[in-house]
Amino acid sequence: MGSLRPIDPTGRSEELYRESLQYMPGGVNSPVRAFRGLGIAPRFIAEGHGSRIRDEDGREYIDYIGAYGPLILGHGHPAVVAAVERALARGTSFGAPTALELELAKKICALMPSVEKVRMVSSGTEATMSAIRLARAATGRDGILKFEGCYHGHGDSFLIRAGSGALTFGVPDSPGVPEALASLTAIGRYNDLESVGRVFEARKGHIAALIVEPVAGNMGVVRPVDGFLQGLRDLCDRAGALLIFDEVMTGFRVAPGGAQELYGVRADLTTLGKVIGGGLPVGAYGGRRDLMELIAPAGPVYQAGTLSGNPLAMSAGLAQLEAMEESNGWERLERSGRHLEEGLLEILSERGLPFAVNRVGSMLTLFFSEGPVSDFETATRSDTQRHAVFFREMLERGVHLPPSQYEALFISLAHETEDLDRTLDAARESLRRV
Repeated sequence: MGSLRPIDPTGRSEELYRESLQYMPGGVNSPVRAFRGLGIAPRFIAEGHGSRIRDEDGREYIDYIGAYGPLILGHGHPAVVAAVERALARGTSFGAPTALELELAKKICALMPSVEKVRMVSSGTEATMSAIRLARAATGRDGILKFEGCYHGHGDSFLIRAGSGALTFGVPDSPGVPEALASLTAIGRYNDLESVGRVFEARKGHIAALIVEPVAGNMGVVRPVDGFLQGLRDLCDRAGALLIFDEVMTGFRVAPGGAQELYGVRADLTTLGKVIGGGLPVGAYGGRRDLMELIAPAGPVYQAGTLSGNPLAMSAGLAQLEAMEESNGWERLERSGRHLEEGLLEILSERGLPFAVNRVGSMLTLFFSEGPVSDFETATRSDTQRHAVFFREMLERGVHLPPSQYEALFISLAHETEDLDRTLDAARESLRRV
C-alpha cells in the first residue's frame, strides 16, 4: 500500500468495461462511474471488506467512495451482514407491512425530532420528488426554489440550471425536461441569502418550497456559512413556503440528528437515504405531522411503491444506526475527518499548490482552487485537470477517491489511523506529480 503500481491497460477491468459499452449506455449504470476525462477505464470492484475494496484485477485500495455515503461502518460490517442474512432467510419482499419498517421509522423519528412521521421509499430521487409533490399540495403553489450546485436526484424539477439572470426562469439542464416544468423552478445561490430574498420577492406567493442540501455535497463539500440555514428558515416563514432539507447525504452521517442537529435549524420536510439503508437501495421523506398526514392513504396526496420498506434494506439500516449509537460512532468519525484534513493541509502547504480543503465531519473535498470554495461558482473554478492527475496517482498508490472533483470523499468507522496515514503518504507522493 502506498507504493506505485501502474494500472494495466489490458487488465480485467478494461476488458469488462469494453464489453459493458456494448450493453449499457456509456458502459455504466450511473454517469460518474465512467471515469470520463480520467484517461483510464473504471475499476470493476469484486469485493469490499472494512475500509478496503478489491478490483477484478486483484488490486486492493483504501476506499473513500463508500458507495457514495451509505457505508458509514465500512464494507461488510458483521452486524449489517448478519441482519440482512436473517431478513433474507425470512423472505426478500412481501408488498405488505413488516415490523422492521416500524422499528426503523421509530428510530428515525427519535434521532431526528423534526421528523414526526416518515414514509419509506426506494431511492433518494423518489424521496425528493415525493417531498416536492407534498409541498405543492400543502401550499397550493407550484413553484420551487433550489440552489446552483445542489443535487436532489434526477427528477425533472431538479435538473434545472439558472437562466441568464438571477431572477430569470430556470431552463432545462437535460434533454427530455419540459421547459414549462423547468419554468416552475427558481435558482438561488448557495450561501447567498440576498439571492434567495430576491427570488421570493420576484415570485411572491408562487414558491411552494425551498429545497437545499444543508451541507452541499454534490459540488464537492461546501459548508453553510454562519446564519445561512437560519436565514433560509426565516425567509421561508415570511414567504409562507416550506423548507425542505435534503439530508440524503448528511442524514445520520454528520451527526445523529443530521445537519439539523449540527446547525440547530429545523426543516418542515426532510429527505433521507444512504445510511438508513446500510448500502441497500432506500430513501425516505418525513416531517411535520400535519404535512405527512396529507399522504395517501391518510390524505389525498398519492405516492406508492412496491418495494418501499423492503425488509432487507430496513434490517440493514436499523442494524447500522444501532451500531453507530452503540459505538459513539459520530465522535470517532469527527476525529478521523480532522486527522485527514489536517494532514492534507500540511502537505498542500508544503507543496505550494492552490487549494481548498472543505470538511464537515466525515465528508471532505480537496479542491485544486485559488481561494475558498463557498458556492457553485467558486467550486467550478477548480482545476479539474490537476484533480484528474491526482486521482490517477492516488489510484496507482492504492487509494480509491471519488473520480470527480465535485464529489465528496467519505470516511467510515472502518478507516483506522493506519489507513489515514497511508492515505496521507500516498497524497504526499502523488502531489509531487500534480
